[in-house]
Amino acid sequence: MKIEHVAIWAADLEAQRRFYETRFGATAGDRYHNTRKDFRSYFLRFADGARLELMAMPGIPASQDSVAAQRLGLIHLAFSVGSQEAVDQHHAQSVAEGLRVLDGPRWTGDGYYEYVLLDPEDNRIEVTI
Repeated sequence: MKIEHVAIWAADLEAQRRFYETRFGATAGDRYHNTRKDFRSYFLRFADGARLELMAMPGIPASQDSVAAQRLGLIHLAFSVGSQEAVDQHHAQSVAEGLRVLDGPRWTGDGYYEYVLLDPEDNRIEVTI
């Protein structure tokens, strides 16, 4: 068994698509549009075969959660970039681009080397070895 995909509601579907393509090497499939519901989506595929669905539709409410606070439920996506040096390079590039970095890079108590940033719509992303 494997997780088939994870989905994220987006306010700006195109900005989210560009972020995951640019920062994490995703490849977007064709944009789907259900004109009856005005639902739009992309499936993004990563090099290892993992998939992320980005979805947009009028009427989806914005999250009321604090982006800096932890909470119950699904809280982050984690991307492995292969080495401590790659994490550091990715972090430096994120800082240079003005992305919001919440933590790190650092070694965690359970042995991960990581940093945490937010995507354009404040979803938590961990970048790790």
